[in-house]
Amino acid sequence: MTMFKAAAIQMRSGTDVGRNAMEFERMVREAADQGARYVQTPEMTGAIVRDREARAAAFTTEDRDPIAGAAARLSAELGIFVHVGSTAILRSDGKLANRAFLFGPDGRLIATYDKIHMFDVDLDKGESWRESSAYEPGDRSVVADLPIARLGFAICYDLRFPQLFRAQALAGASVLTVPAAFTRQTGEAHWHVLLRARAIENGAWVVAAAQGGRHEDGRETYGHSLIVDPWGRIVAEADHDEPAIVLADIDTEASAAAHRKIPNLKNARDFTSEVIADEPAGLRGAAS
Repeated sequence: MTMFKAAAIQMRSGTDVGRNAMEFERMVREAADQGARYVQTPEMTGAIVRDREARAAAFTTEDRDPIAGAAARLSAELGIFVHVGSTAILRSDGKLANRAFLFGPDGRLIATYDKIHMFDVDLDKGESWRESSAYEPGDRSVVADLPIARLGFAICYDLRFPQLFRAQALAGASVLTVPAAFTRQTGEAHWHVLLRARAIENGAWVVAAAQGGRHEDGRETYGHSLIVDPWGRIVAEADHDEPAIVLADIDTEASAAAHRKIPNLKNARDFTSEVIADEPAGLRGAAS
C-alpha cells in the first residue's frame, strides 16, 4: 500500500487527564469518520501541567494510563492506527517519561518512544523551561515498519536535531512524525521552516500534530498543526491555535520519487572537520 489518509489532531489539553481523554476520544472518532487510517495527537495529550506536585498527582504508569487505554480501545474498534503523540508516564524507577504510543488496527501496542531531547532553554521576555527537571530523556530512535508506511518517531524539541531524522530516513522512514507543544514564541519563529526542512532534507512526509492556545496552567502554545510532503510543500494546516483536525492523503511513492530526483541520502560522504586558526603573519611558523 502506498496511499492512506492521515489526520493530525490539534488539541488544547488542560490539567485534568479525564477531561482530556474524553476530548481525545471525540476527536479520534471524528478523524476516523472522515476517513483517516492513521491518527496522530500532540505532545502531552494527557495533560499539560506546570506545577510539579499537580503533575506528579496527574500521571500514572503505562498500564493504568487512561490515554493509552483509550487509544488501544479506539484503534481496535475503529480499525485504525492511533499515534498518541506523547503523554507523561510514570516509570518503574519513579521518574516520568515523555512517551509516545502507536497502536495498530487490532488494538495491539506496536511501539513506544521516549522523547530524547529535553527542552531546557531561556527565551526572550523571561520565558524559561527546564524539561529535564521533570522528565527522564529517552536514548533510542524508533522506526515502525507498518503496512501503510515506515514511520519515524520524534517529539517537539527533537525537531531541532536533524541527525535524528536523518538516521530514521536512512532506516527507510518515508513518514516522519513530530507531535509537539511548541511555545508561541518559538513556533512563530521556527515551526514552519523546521518542519519543511526536515521533510526536504530527508525526502519524507512530515506529520506534526500540535497543542494550541492558552492552557489552564498559563502556558501558550502555537498550534498550526501541519502535514508536509517530501518536496517541502505544506499540504494541510490548521492555520490557527484552536482545536482542529487536519487531513491529507499520504502517498509514500512521493517519498521514493523525491529520493530519485535528489538522492542526497545516497550521495552523502563521510568527512573530517578541521579548525584553522588565523594567526598574525609574524607568528606563523614561529617556534613556541
